[in-house]
Amino acid sequence: MLELPAGHIVRAIADAAQRWSDADFPPRVRVTDAIVQRTGYSMPVVEYALDRLFFELTSDALKDAIATELGSLGALDGFVTRRGKPDGFARGLDRVCIISSRTTIGVGLVPAIFALCAKCDVTVKDREDSLIAAFFETLREEDDAFASAARARAWRGTEETVDLEPFAAVVAFGKDATLAQIRATCSPDARFFGFGSRASAGYVTRGALGDSGRVAGISAGAARDLVLYDSEGCLSLHMLFVEVGDGKQTEHFLRSLASATQEATLEFPVGVRDPVDAARVANFRAVAAFRAAGGQGAVYSDDACSFVLVYDPPKDEAPAFAPRTLGIIPVHEPSEAIRYLQRHVIRLEAFALSDARPDLVNAAISVGAVRLAPFGELQRLPISGDHGGRPRIADFIRWIDKEI
Repeated sequence: MLELPAGHIVRAIADAAQRWSDADFPPRVRVTDAIVQRTGYSMPVVEYALDRLFFELTSDALKDAIATELGSLGALDGFVTRRGKPDGFARGLDRVCIISSRTTIGVGLVPAIFALCAKCDVTVKDREDSLIAAFFETLREEDDAFASAARARAWRGTEETVDLEPFAAVVAFGKDATLAQIRATCSPDARFFGFGSRASAGYVTRGALGDSGRVAGISAGAARDLVLYDSEGCLSLHMLFVEVGDGKQTEHFLRSLASATQEATLEFPVGVRDPVDAARVANFRAVAAFRAAGGQGAVYSDDACSFVLVYDPPKDEAPAFAPRTLGIIPVHEPSEAIRYLQRHVIRLEAFALSDARPDLVNAAISVGAVRLAPFGELQRLPISGDHGGRPRIADFIRWIDKEI
């Protein structure tokens, strides 16, 4: 385990992150190119992801997140007084393993950082771009003690046998079937935290549609939530519910969203699209265009099929879950959105809401969403946020109560 004061660990991580916040930092330049090659995302998308990742990792943000969950940073260094409880020491687990997913850029880094703050020995099954391994190297430059506590190596998926028995906690990202395979190889006593396949949705109310200023903001935000990372992440906008109201207002919103999506596509261009994905997107547009020609719904896209927005898709069909495609579903009230999500057994991660209307908030909670956010913020989970509804650091410690 790391034999360093918690404050020192936090400062070292924040200093390393500050270096990585510079787009010209040589290790970041090398990793950026590797991520582009691995994911097929365009350079602006990857740069945006790395900025969002490292800009958040400040000393104050880390300290605040830890103190919120544990009561104080000092609890990681020894016994502290706790109101209504015995004095407590938040001792880190001995060994933690974190298994990254294929798509989301740097998703394994944040839990790794909090496990290090808990003074755990951390092993990360990294992706081929070696982002986390490169960051750990920067950490070692900050303090040699990280050399034995922070390790990362390439992880090629379930075809590679990995011995997880020695780890006290395992954090894994990926498809549900992959998580089940990983869980089966863990020690029976290990804590297992799996982040599986989930989706995110949005909801726009009649009140928002009636405000042209808000429509522009919601459109820009929804467009960014859609195009970033080619809609592959659990925090991407996969479906959008819009309350039925004045027909002209709805049409204005759809045109605004299409225009904003076109602008977002210019800011974050499509990278190298897999031929199978390209065919899925083209088919989604072709089928929707055929329905629209028969009088059902409408289609908004560009000539290159960079994005496809479909208004009023059949409610008995699940979302396409294809890159930069979005079904816009007209509803009269939140209960209709609930029925749609339940019908298609969609597990929600986040819900972007145009309003904090009580019935809408309750509906989002009832369908399992663990994050309610404004449009445009879906892809910007704060470092203090509860990813997947779980704490950041508390999963990596065991409390020792002193009653003597």
